[in-house]
Amino acid sequence: MGILDTVTEAFASSTQRAPSEGGDDGSEGAYWCDDCTVRVRDVNVDAEGLDRDAEGTPRCPDCGEAMRFERASGSGCAC
Repeated sequence: MGILDTVTEAFASSTQRAPSEGGDDGSEGAYWCDDCTVRVRDVNVDAEGLDRDAEGTPRCPDCGEAMRFERASGSGCAC
């Protein structure tokens, strides 16, 4: 295998994502606690058992404050 093949293969594999990554699971973003820097994807809120405020917004599991929703941009993750 030549150096060009090695470089081409390395770049190709670095741009591929696993099937479980990305927006295929219905996620539209994540909830953030700005004070604690806690992040919970919207599709994981119920699974993690987070409490919600009167408006249905998840509360931070560390401090109990309402979390801020941040919509994912593009087709990547809600990082």
